[in-house]
Amino acid sequence: MRSIKSIMSFSIILMFLLSSCGKKEVQPVAINEETDTCEVCNMAVADNEFATQVVMENGKSYVFDDIGCMFVWLDENGDEDVAASFVRDFDTKEWIELEEATYVYDETVKTPMAYNVISFKDAEDAQTYLDENQGAVLTYDQLLEHTWPVNEEMKQMNMEHNHEGHEGHEDE
Repeated sequence: MRSIKSIMSFSIILMFLLSSCGKKEVQPVAINEETDTCEVCNMAVADNEFATQVVMENGKSYVFDDIGCMFVWLDENGDEDVAASFVRDFDTKEWIELEEATYVYDETVKTPMAYNVISFKDAEDAQTYLDENQGAVLTYDQLLEHTWPVNEEMKQMNMEHNHEGHEGHEDE
């Protein structure tokens, strides 16, 4: 009887140890608005609904101020060593894995670099946004085929606004 208990205890401990040896779940890092800049456009990255990031296998994280900038970076650098990519839910700012989100392309939404794509955790939330605004819902696969047009007029307005907000801080 004692050996059965010992075998059972050992089996439970072994199962626990083996289950904890699995691949560690990749998590996004917190945005530091004081120091984080977009890897593509070098603009400050706000801790908001437009922030995105790529986490590499080695743990290094790259942050972007606009989902379009992240796609430019991925296009230039590939995704071979990427452990995970994250976007933010437009309503809650919750981090979502890139492949799991639903997207809306809306030419009138003001994203930092004017790529005009926003992300949602739930397809229903994307549809609710669309019902109240304009644009088109995109799945992850459709997003991969998206042409990423930039609204140049909106981009210029955003850049001017961002520079106005940072005037006088060069010496800090």
